[in-house]
Amino acid sequence: MLVPLYSQSGQLGAVVEQILAPLRESGDIEVHVEPLQPRPAYPFPWGVLRFFDTFPEAALMQPQPLAPLGLRGDEAFDLVILPYQVWFLAPSLPVTSLLRLPLARQLLAGRPVVTVVVCRNMWLMAQEKMKGLLADVGARLIDHVALTDRGPLAATFITTPLWMFTGRRTGWFGLPPAGVPEADIRAARRFGLALRDALKRDAERGTVPLLAGLGAATADPTLLSSERAGTRSFFIWGRLIRRLGPPGALARQPVVALYVVFLVALILTVVPLSAVVQFLLRPWLNTRLERLKTAFEAPSGSGTERIAQYES
Repeated sequence: MLVPLYSQSGQLGAVVEQILAPLRESGDIEVHVEPLQPRPAYPFPWGVLRFFDTFPEAALMQPQPLAPLGLRGDEAFDLVILPYQVWFLAPSLPVTSLLRLPLARQLLAGRPVVTVVVCRNMWLMAQEKMKGLLADVGARLIDHVALTDRGPLAATFITTPLWMFTGRRTGWFGLPPAGVPEADIRAARRFGLALRDALKRDAERGTVPLLAGLGAATADPTLLSSERAGTRSFFIWGRLIRRLGPPGALARQPVVALYVVFLVALILTVVPLSAVVQFLLRPWLNTRLERLKTAFEAPSGSGTERIAQYES
């Protein structure tokens, strides 16, 4: 089993360790974790300007240099677990950079892939982009896991940036801790247990999701309009900023700063306005929202009928 991993704050790595623990304990499943090391490395905590200067390449999924991987491309992995964070409504740059390498097709073509996203709450557009990247290298997406911050939406707009820019998750103005709750991280072990059982019966060779019924992915389609607005914004501004030079170029900095102001205005206006409109139209939107929810939760879904089987 192959697990390419980049975990900037350590939270994604903690989730992955919970998933991998039962597989390693089984004794007959070989797990290869391949660290992704960007060159130059991305800092954590972030500096504010460095963070926003990263967005054009992240949002446009422009590959950036990685340290050489310890893989040749002729390895035959039965299953690939592909964890990622969301950067500017797209998979994080180290992961998109990996998937743009010629080596990625050699490793992933025809292979079953389980994606695991750990983020604040907006992952719908990132997973759609991930599906495109996997299709480009010929991989088969068989499952998707999404773990998100359970804090109130308004609170996460404060706690998540403070965590990113200070490295401190808790103790801010009485607000809940940033990030995925520790209980949810520990409970991710159920996915590893289910994958262990599936691998023992060679179920990964089929087309049926291995993690159905385990509450793998719960989508909130009411966030889709905000995600689409953000994606359009990132695309337009990202292309403009990239014309001014590579990451770190001085010519980019004033426009990046201007974009920060624009983005804050966007968050303060479009997001609440979208929420109000959807609330008022909810009786007429229910059918469409349910259809979107089902589509974005695929292939694993949000059903919980098998959780009791794997509770510790």
